[in-house]
Amino acid sequence: MSSIDSQRRVLSGMRPTGRLHLGHLYGVIHNWVQLQHDYECFLFVADWHALTTHYEHPEIIEDNIWDMVIDWLAAGVSPSAATLFLQSRVPEHAELHLLLSMITPLGWLERVPTYKDMQENLKDKDLATYGFLGYPLLQSADILIYRAGFVPVGADQVAHVELTREVARRFNHLYGRSPDFEDAAKAAIAKMGKKVAALYDELRRKYQEQGDAAALERARALLREQQNLTLGDRDRLFGYLEGSGKIILIEPQAKLTPAAKMSGLDGRKMSKSYDNVISLRDDTDTITKKIRTMPTDPARVRRSDPGSPARCPVWQLHEIFSTDTTREWVQQGCQSAGIGCLDCKKPLIDSIDAELSPIRDRARQYEQDLGQVKAIINTGSEKARDVARDTLHDVRQALGLNYR
Repeated sequence: MSSIDSQRRVLSGMRPTGRLHLGHLYGVIHNWVQLQHDYECFLFVADWHALTTHYEHPEIIEDNIWDMVIDWLAAGVSPSAATLFLQSRVPEHAELHLLLSMITPLGWLERVPTYKDMQENLKDKDLATYGFLGYPLLQSADILIYRAGFVPVGADQVAHVELTREVARRFNHLYGRSPDFEDAAKAAIAKMGKKVAALYDELRRKYQEQGDAAALERARALLREQQNLTLGDRDRLFGYLEGSGKIILIEPQAKLTPAAKMSGLDGRKMSKSYDNVISLRDDTDTITKKIRTMPTDPARVRRSDPGSPARCPVWQLHEIFSTDTTREWVQQGCQSAGIGCLDCKKPLIDSIDAELSPIRDRARQYEQDLGQVKAIINTGSEKARDVARDTLHDVRQALGLNYR
C-alpha cells in the first residue's frame, strides 16, 4: 500500500463495554457514520484491550462484544461501507505488537498521559501488569498494521497517535534502508524524466539543507502526480525525500473529532461508571423516568422561583437535542419562572425518544438474528486479516524474518 493510498484509510476501535449510550452516539458513532462514506474505514472491537483492565473477569467480554456491535449497526454503521472486525481474530496485531516492543523505549510508554490517569482512576484494580504498561503500544500496532493515514480521536487521545508516529518513524529509520537503497532511489528518480527529476532533487535539497517545509509539500505533490512509478518506487522516493529509508509503516495523523461532551443525568460526563446514562435501547418509559427525575437548578425550590439554565443539567441536554425555538422558550421560561421544571423536561423527553426510536427498532431486529451480527464480524475479520498479513509480510522482510 502506498503512502498516498493510506490517506484514504481510517482506523478506529472501541473496547467492548456492552450496550452504548448517548455519549457514545455523539462522541464516536455519528462521526463513524459520516467517515464511512468518505474514507475506507476499519472499525474494530478492541477485546484484547478489554483484558488489560478486566483480566480477572473475561467472562463478561463476549456478551459485551455482541451488545456493542448491535448498537453500532443499529446506529447506522454499515458493513457494506466499513470493515467491522474483532481484534482477537487478527493475530497479526499481536505479532506486530511483539516486534515493535523490541525497539520501543520504556520511557515512551510511561509518559503516555492516560497511563497514569487510568492507574489513578482505577485504584481498585491491580494494573501493575506488563499488559497494561504495553497497551499504548498495542494501540499503535492496531493502527500501523492497517497503514491507516488517519485516526479519529478526541483531544485527550492525541498523545496515543503521536506515540504511534514515533514508533513508525523509529522502525522506518532502523529497517527501511536496505544496502542498495540510495542506488534504487536514484534509479527511480531517473524514471521521472530529466526535468521532473531535477525539480525533485532541488526540492529535496531545499528541505534537507534548509528545512523548507513548503519544498517538502511541493515534492510530495510532485510524486503523487507521477504515473510511471511503481508503488515501491514511490514509497522509496517519499522516504528518500525526507532523508529516511523506504516507508514501511505509515505515520498516521490524528483526525480530531468534534468535541461532544455529553452531560449525564447528574450533570457529570455521561458514563456507565457514574450510572448516569441514557442507553441507545432505552424505551420511552425508561427515558421519561430518567429525565423526569434529573436534578435541576437548585435555586428553583418552588415553582415560582426563577432559575438559571446554566446551572441546570437538563439545559446541557437541551443544547444538544432541542431546536433553537425550544431553547429560547426554555431560557425565557426558566428565568422568568414562566414554566416549571417538568414543563422544561417534556420537549427534551420527546426529542431524545424520537432520535432513539429507530435505533431501538433496528437493534431489536439484530437481537433476533445474532447469527447475522456474527457473520458480519466474521466477514470483516477475514478482510482485515488479509490487509494485516500484507503489512506483516513487509515488516518481517525488513527485519530479516522471512527465512525458511
